[in-house]
Amino acid sequence: MPTSQKRSARSSKAPASPRLIGVVHLPPLPGSPRASGNASSLLDTIAASVARDVVTLEKAGFDAVIVENFGDAPFLPGRVDPITVAAMTRCVRAAREACGLSLGVNVLRNDALSALSVAAAAGAQFIRINVHVGAVVADQGLIEGRAHETLRARRAFGAENVALWVDVDVKHAAQLAPRPIVDVAHDAVLRGFADAVLVTGRATGAPADPKDVARLRNEVGHAPIYVASGSTPETLPALASAGARGVIVGSWLRKDGRPGGAIDLRRSATFAKQFHKHFI
Repeated sequence: MPTSQKRSARSSKAPASPRLIGVVHLPPLPGSPRASGNASSLLDTIAASVARDVVTLEKAGFDAVIVENFGDAPFLPGRVDPITVAAMTRCVRAAREACGLSLGVNVLRNDALSALSVAAAAGAQFIRINVHVGAVVADQGLIEGRAHETLRARRAFGAENVALWVDVDVKHAAQLAPRPIVDVAHDAVLRGFADAVLVTGRATGAPADPKDVARLRNEVGHAPIYVASGSTPETLPALASAGARGVIVGSWLRKDGRPGGAIDLRRSATFAKQFHKHFI
């Protein structure tokens, strides 16, 4: 198939991508500062918790799950260590074996190449990239987008079925040279070939601005817009009205409403019910 046709095929399926996505926050993985114990036994425990979380999300009515190394803070600004890639592959495989949901991978802080590697090896359908184009200043320092590397790797891996879900004006960061969010999104989609655009608030758990979603609604072509932080059952009507295709939610699904910890079935089901009421 010619390259242009392949790109068109990816674009045409993007709007049908899963719309309600739960986040599995992994605890500290082997090799990270707060990890403890033998790597093998630690991963056995973590993989079991991943399986429980994804089953909970499936029962609650979610469409997809994204697995991220949330507990590995402070995050590396570039490539993560090989043990992290191996550990996340184990965790994503555990999710794949436990449920039938679509799977995503986010390797924090911004290791798209490792996320793509995990997705290709473990059978995930998409990856999240915090900085795909441009550059930001974050607590890790300067982080630069590597769309050129990610797209070439995806072709080399034969993983063009793995979609790229890309943040614009990502949380916990400031653009090195401030630009309107619409311009960043244009570059991400038209020059970085992003398959979906993610809008966030300023920090984990902080609400995204529906006005940002509305600004992008008619500006990013085929790429769906997902709200990727701070969503609650109460904010869903405004996000749907603004034109979001769905949400990625993590913190609210925990009993205390804070990131980390096990996903709660009752809260997840409540969120899913409200989501389907306003988005379907």
